[in-house]
Amino acid sequence: MIKSYSEMRKVDVTPYIEQRDGADYLNWAKCKELLHDNGAEVVYFEPCVNANGSSLFMSDQTFTDSKGNTNRCYEVRVHIVIDDLEFDAQYPLMNGSNPVKDNSMSQQRVWNAQTRAFVKGVAMRTGLGFNLWLKNMEEQNTEEDLSKHNLFAIKERMQQEYTMAIRNKRMSTKDIADACGMTEDEVKVVFTYFDQLDRFEKKLMSL
Repeated sequence: MIKSYSEMRKVDVTPYIEQRDGADYLNWAKCKELLHDNGAEVVYFEPCVNANGSSLFMSDQTFTDSKGNTNRCYEVRVHIVIDDLEFDAQYPLMNGSNPVKDNSMSQQRVWNAQTRAFVKGVAMRTGLGFNLWLKNMEEQNTEEDLSKHNLFAIKERMQQEYTMAIRNKRMSTKDIADACGMTEDEVKVVFTYFDQLDRFEKKLMSL
């Protein structure tokens, strides 16, 4: 009989960790082996299928990105059996930290998601490898979301500093340029860079 949840949480899985898509990953076969090593007699998982007989579940809504690529919210579900414990687990199809799009869908991605669903389901119900998921979640929460940065917010902040230097410190454009090791023309042209970068970014996104 498999050990208790608290005991399984203490099983060290770090020696078996692999790197995939920039995150720590526990191979499904090693996960199964560790369950057997800790008392489980029967361990397996099977793909669940939708009404059409497919193991790929998807939303009705289609999403299209700036390049015209389409995708839906894809996920898989698996039925997990560990001795007398039976339950279902689901997992989204991901390409690193991005959702899988229609033009990159493959059976391998489906299989990878199914094995991840198995490992995650095992972690949630038995405790094995749960600390690994906590670590990945903490790392994801600390990642900086570059899409939230606004070029014009930065431009406005610099303009405010520039205005304060002129009004409050009685500095001229030449004074500011000298203090920054720049010419007056270089100081003046800096603020036009943001408009150029904005146009360049939009063109890149439309490629």
